[in-house]
Amino acid sequence: MTIHTPPPEGGRIVDEPMAEALSRRYLAYALSTITNRALPDVRDGFKPVHRRIMYAMHQMRLNPQAAARKCAKVVGEVMGTYHPHGDASIYDALVRLAQDFAQRYPLVDGQGNFGNIDGDNAAAMRYTECKLTAAAVLLMDGIDQDSVDFRPTYDDQDEEPVVLPAGFPNLLANGSSGIAVGMATSIPPHNVGELIDACLLLLDRPEATTAELVEIVPGPDFPTGGVAVEGHASILEAYETGRGGVRLRARWEREPLDRGGYQIVITEVPYQVQKGKLIEALAELIEQKKAPLLGDVRDESAEDIRVVIEPKSRNIDAESLMESLFRLSDLEIRFPVNMNVLDATGTPHVMGLKPCLQAFLDHRREVLNRRSQWRIERVEKRLHLLEGLRIVFLNLDEVIRIVREEEQPKAVMIARFGLTEMQADYILDTRLRQLARIEEMAIENEYKALAEELANLQALSSSPAKQWKKIGQELAATRKAMVSPRRTTIAEAVDASAFVTAEAFIPKEAITVILSERGWIRAVKGKVDDPSELKFKEGDSLGFLVPAFTTDKLLVAASDGRVFTVGADKLASGRGHGEPLRLMIELEESAGIIAVLAHQSGSKLLMASKAGYGFIAPEDDLLAQKRGGKQVLNGDLLAVIRVTGDHIVTIGENLKTLIFKAEELPEMGRGKGVKLQSFKQGGLTDIAVFIGDVGPEWVDGGGRRRNWPDWKDWLGKRAGAGRMGPRGLRKFR
Repeated sequence: MTIHTPPPEGGRIVDEPMAEALSRRYLAYALSTITNRALPDVRDGFKPVHRRIMYAMHQMRLNPQAAARKCAKVVGEVMGTYHPHGDASIYDALVRLAQDFAQRYPLVDGQGNFGNIDGDNAAAMRYTECKLTAAAVLLMDGIDQDSVDFRPTYDDQDEEPVVLPAGFPNLLANGSSGIAVGMATSIPPHNVGELIDACLLLLDRPEATTAELVEIVPGPDFPTGGVAVEGHASILEAYETGRGGVRLRARWEREPLDRGGYQIVITEVPYQVQKGKLIEALAELIEQKKAPLLGDVRDESAEDIRVVIEPKSRNIDAESLMESLFRLSDLEIRFPVNMNVLDATGTPHVMGLKPCLQAFLDHRREVLNRRSQWRIERVEKRLHLLEGLRIVFLNLDEVIRIVREEEQPKAVMIARFGLTEMQADYILDTRLRQLARIEEMAIENEYKALAEELANLQALSSSPAKQWKKIGQELAATRKAMVSPRRTTIAEAVDASAFVTAEAFIPKEAITVILSERGWIRAVKGKVDDPSELKFKEGDSLGFLVPAFTTDKLLVAASDGRVFTVGADKLASGRGHGEPLRLMIELEESAGIIAVLAHQSGSKLLMASKAGYGFIAPEDDLLAQKRGGKQVLNGDLLAVIRVTGDHIVTIGENLKTLIFKAEELPEMGRGKGVKLQSFKQGGLTDIAVFIGDVGPEWVDGGGRRRNWPDWKDWLGKRAGAGRMGPRGLRKFR
C-alpha cells in the first residue's frame, strides 16, 4: 500500500484514491479494535480496560484488608489516568469482575448491588463500593518489583503495565469473550486447581500431549455450574485446535409429590443465561402451546436457584419432559470455544490448551527472572552499604575522629578506608545510636543472610531447571490458596441425533379442525357427527371441516398460491369460536383460503390455477417453518387436491370437460406448472382426481352425486380443449 506524505506546510488537501484512503483508515481502526478492546492477552488473560482497573485499584491500595472505596472513585481514577473512554464502559467491566455468576474467580470484592443472575443491572457507581480480592492480589504480586514492562499512559503523564505478573492462568480460569473487526474470541472458564495441575505436568514433562492434559482438565468449569454433555472427543478436539463448543445443560432433579405426582427442580442454569428471561421463555412456550408436556413453571429462588417445573400430567416421563425443554429453551446452550488471543508480541493467534498454558509458564519464567534481577540489584546495593558499616565498626574510633576533626570527612574516609562515595554518604548519614554493639551483631547477621540470598538468587538466575522448579513451587502454593471444588459436571455425551422433535411428545388425540368462512379456526375433540350443530359468530358459517390428530401439521392453501403450516396442537379449544387464523399466519387481506389438509408424509398434492395450469407437488416439500408460508404456485390458486388416483378430470368455464392420465403432469416443488386444459376464453372452474377402475363422479345442481359410466369418451391428452360434458355437469365436489 502506498504511504502518502503529508502535504507541504500550508496545504490542507491530500490527493489520494478513495479506496486506499478507506482501506488504510479502516485497517488502523480494525487493528486498534483487535488489540485494545476485543482480544485478551494470553499471559494475564486481560483486555486493557480490565488490566487498567486492576492496576488503578492496586495503586489506590484497595487490597482485601483495606476498606472498600466508592466505585465512582475507582472509575474516575481509571478514566482520568489510564483509560480515556466512557465511564459506563469502565463501570460495566468493573461490575463484571465482581459478579460471582460471571467470573469463576471474582477479582473485585463488590459491596452493594452488583446485579444478579436474573439479569437485573447493578446499582449506579455512586452507590456501590469495591476493593480487590485475594485472587486479584495474586495477579498483581510482584508488579512493583520490575517484573513486567510499563509504557506511558495516553497523556504521557504516568505509566501503566503492559501486562500483569499473573500468579495463576487467569485467561483460562475466568475465560473471556469479545468481538472485533473480522475476529472474535470466546474462552470458557475453568477450574484453577486443574489448570495448575496441568501446568505442573508440563513443567515435569514438556512433551505432554493435549490428550494427557485433558485427563487433568476434562472441560470448562462454569461459575453457574451445570452439566456439560459435549463428550470427551469433542472437548479434546476443541482444546487441540482452539475452536469448538461445549453443550451445557441446567442441573435438575426430580422431586416426588403426594399421590404419585412429581415436580422438577432446577438448581443450576447454564452460564450467561439470565434466570428471569429463561422463566419468561418457558412461560411463553406454555402460552403458545409449543411445549405440550410442560404444565407450569414458577420461580421459588431465594439465595439459591430453585426453578420449579410441573409436568402436564403425572404420567409424563421426567426425562422426556426435560429432553423437550432442553431442545426448546435455553435450559441447554452451546457455549462456543474460540481461543483467539494476543501472544507476547501482540499478534492474534488461535491457541489450543497446551499453547495457552505454555505461554503462561513462559511469562511466569520471565516474571521470575525479572523479579530475581530486581532483588539481586537491591541485595547487592545493601551488601555494599553493609560492607561500609563493617569497616566503621572495625575502625570506629578513627571514623569518629575523622568526622569530628576533618574539614572534608567524606573525602578523607574514602581515601583512608577505600570506601565508595555511596558508602561514605551512608556512613555519614548513620546516627550514633546505630553504632552500638548490638547493632554490629545485627549488621553481621543481616550481611550473612543477604549474602546467602544473593548466592541463591544468582544460582536461580543461571539455572533454567531451578527456575522451573521455583515456578512449580509458586504454582503449588497458589493452588493451595485458591483450591475450590469443580462446579460443572462433565457428563457422558448426549447424542443429538437421538433428540426427537417436540411434536413427538404431543399426546396423540383425534380432533376435528373447524375453520369458518370468516377465518376463525378451532379444534374439537373427536369426530363431528352433525356439522349443522356447530355454532359460529353472527353472520359466519362453516368453511372447512378437517379430521386430524393433535400431532398433525395442517397445510393451509391460500388463493395467492402460498401454503402455510399450522400445528394442530396449537389451535384454540372448540368451546368458543376459536381465534382468527390470520393471527397465526401472515395471510394477505386480499387472499382467501382454498383448502385445509392434514399433512400426510410422502403424499402428493395436485395444485391447479384458475388460468388452467397445474402440477403435482410432494407434500413434504410444502411444510413451512415461518409464518409467511411458502410460495408454491405462481398464479391464482383454484384447487389443492391430494393425488389418490391415476386420472385427472377438468372442467372449464365454457363447460368443456377433459380427462387425462395423472402421469402426464410433472412433479415440481413450485412454479406455474403446465397447461391442464386449453380454453379460447375463460379458465378452469373445477378439477378432480379419480381411480380409472372406479370412474369419476360429479355433482348435479341438486347436490346429488352421479356416476359417470362412459367417462372414457372424454379421455384425451393433457392441454386438449375437451368436449361438452354430461347435461348438468358443473362441478365434481
